[in-house]
Amino acid sequence: MKISAVTSALVLLGLASVAGGAQAADTLAKISAANKISLAYRESSVPFSYLNGPEKPIGFSVDIANAVAAEVKKKLNKPNLEVGLMAVTSQNRIPLITNGTIDLECGSTTNNTARAKDVSFAINHFYTGTRLLVKKTAGVKDYADLKGKKVAITAGTTNMQVVRKYNEEKKLDIDIISAKDHADALLLVESDRATAFAMDDILLFGLKSNSKSAADLEVVGESLQVEPYACMLPKDDPQFKALVDGVITGMMKSGEFARLYDKWFVQPIPPKNQPIGLPMSPQLQDNIKAPNDKPAT
Repeated sequence: MKISAVTSALVLLGLASVAGGAQAADTLAKISAANKISLAYRESSVPFSYLNGPEKPIGFSVDIANAVAAEVKKKLNKPNLEVGLMAVTSQNRIPLITNGTIDLECGSTTNNTARAKDVSFAINHFYTGTRLLVKKTAGVKDYADLKGKKVAITAGTTNMQVVRKYNEEKKLDIDIISAKDHADALLLVESDRATAFAMDDILLFGLKSNSKSAADLEVVGESLQVEPYACMLPKDDPQFKALVDGVITGMMKSGEFARLYDKWFVQPIPPKNQPIGLPMSPQLQDNIKAPNDKPAT
């Protein structure tokens, strides 16, 4: 029996659809085949994801990632599934997701439209804005006080873009120093090689609480913008995204999310057992009532 051109086209479309459906399950299939899920962590994104001893990541986002890993074990019926951990930086976290090295990154990553071209984001789990960490003796209260001075910013972050734009618009002539990671940027301020560290305010509060010179530091300035944090996962994988979203929304509905927030943002945290003392923001409270993955622009 001859197959018409139209029929052939329909068959090809059907095969493409099947192939697309198979591709949509790639992350879970990959994890199952390897008997391993690879989770990324940050080394100094306090209190989201940071080290409390050699290769021992802890934090709010780490707890979320571990909950996802537990659900993947159930989904795949693999209770002995290996959970691999890999440290990432602001610069390499997206490439390591896109090339398949890691399956999930829950750290302090802003969900925005530019990044969504390369990766997908789960439900938002925090909201923050760019402010400044300075020494109390620096005499800096806002960005205008930084005219002509050195400001450290972690490379590969949205904060770098935001401050550069603000610097150009306000003609502040700020000398921006690119740091490898948050801990390096903090060190630049502590050692007086930079006047300020511009970063998400919650990370600044977290770094300050664990700093040896905490009493000498303060977080100042108006927030330049409000951005959501979300876990990052491979693009175009609706099945895996649904699983991750289901875990996070389930935690929000059960009250587990609020309990974790209190644990990491209100109560004393390791290693110095000092509290950050940051109440939940109105934006996050609204997000718990109606979870969404809306990106920053």
